[in-house]
Amino acid sequence: MSKAELLQGRSFQPIGDPISHVEFAEDVRRGLSKRGQKELYSKYLYDELGSALFDAITVLPEYGLTRADARLLRRHSVGLAKRLDHPSLVVELGSGSGSKTRWILSAIAAKQSVTYCPVDVSSSALENCWRELSKLDSVEVVPVAQSYLDGLRQAVELRSAGKSMLVLFLGSTLGNFNPERAEEFLRDVRQLMLPGDAFYLSTDLQKEIPRLIAAYDDAIGVTAAFNLNLIARINRELGANFDISKFAHEARYDNKAHRIEMHLRSLVRQSVSIGDDFTIKLRRDETIWTESSYKFRCEDIAALARRTGFDCEIQWVDDEWPFAQSLLRAV
Repeated sequence: MSKAELLQGRSFQPIGDPISHVEFAEDVRRGLSKRGQKELYSKYLYDELGSALFDAITVLPEYGLTRADARLLRRHSVGLAKRLDHPSLVVELGSGSGSKTRWILSAIAAKQSVTYCPVDVSSSALENCWRELSKLDSVEVVPVAQSYLDGLRQAVELRSAGKSMLVLFLGSTLGNFNPERAEEFLRDVRQLMLPGDAFYLSTDLQKEIPRLIAAYDDAIGVTAAFNLNLIARINRELGANFDISKFAHEARYDNKAHRIEMHLRSLVRQSVSIGDDFTIKLRRDETIWTESSYKFRCEDIAALARRTGFDCEIQWVDDEWPFAQSLLRAV
C-alpha cells in the first residue's frame, strides 16, 4: 500500500484486520490442547470489553506501572525529543488509547510535523487514540489495526525519505513475552528499522513480591474481571459454554523466572465445549495460564539491546514505582 493510500482521508479508518475468527479459534484449541499446563494467549484479553477493563486497571491504586510510565514521559519527553534526529514518523506498538503518548508527540511536533501510527488489535482503543491525538497541531494520526510486527511493516511505508523513525513500546508489554520470544521480537523490530532510528522501551522492574501480586490481584476485582472476560469472549465469539462462576482469577509470582503469572483456576471438575467438535476436561484446581509479566533489572535491558542490534543510549528510572524507560538506538 502506498503512502498516499495510507494517508487518504482524516476520518477514523484504521488500516488492517488484526485477528480473524479462524485464527482465534485455532489458537484457543491449540492452547487448551496442550499437555500439562493449558494456556490461552494474552493478546486475546484485549477485545473491546477487555481493553476497557484494562484501562480501568491502569488507574487502580495497586497498579503503579501506568502512573510510573506517565511520570517518566512527562518528565523526559522534551529531553527525549532533543536526542532524536527529527523523526518524521512515530510508530507506537500496542498503543491502546495513546493517552501517555501526547507528551512525546507534542515535544516532537513543536519543531516539525510528524506522522503518528498507533498500532493495536483493539479498534475501539484506536478510535479513542485517533479522536484525542488528531487534535494535536502538526500531528497526522494514521491508526493501524494490526499485530505489532505486521503493523510496523505497514507503518514504515509512511517514512519520509532521509528522515528517521521513532518506535514506541510503552507500558511494560515486553514483559508479556518469555525471554526467548522477547529477544526474537526485538531482532524482528530491528530488521524493520534503519541505523540511527530510535526504539523507546518501557519495562517494569523487579520489586517486592507483595507489591507485585497486589498490582495483578486488586482488592475490588477489576483484574479478575479482565482475566475472566477472556473465557467470556470465547463463549461469545466461538460458541463455548464456559461457566464463569466455576473459575477464579489467580495471580502468582515465579521467583526463579522473575515473572507474575495470571491464571484461571477451575473451582470444580468440569467439561467445557467450544463449538460443535471440541471439548476440554478440567480437574478441580487445574489452571489455564493466560498471561506472564516478566520483571527486569536495568542491566538486563542494556544486555538485551546489545544482543539484538541496538545500543542502550540512556535509561530513566521512576523513583516511586521501580520502572524504567530506555532509549535504544539501532546500530
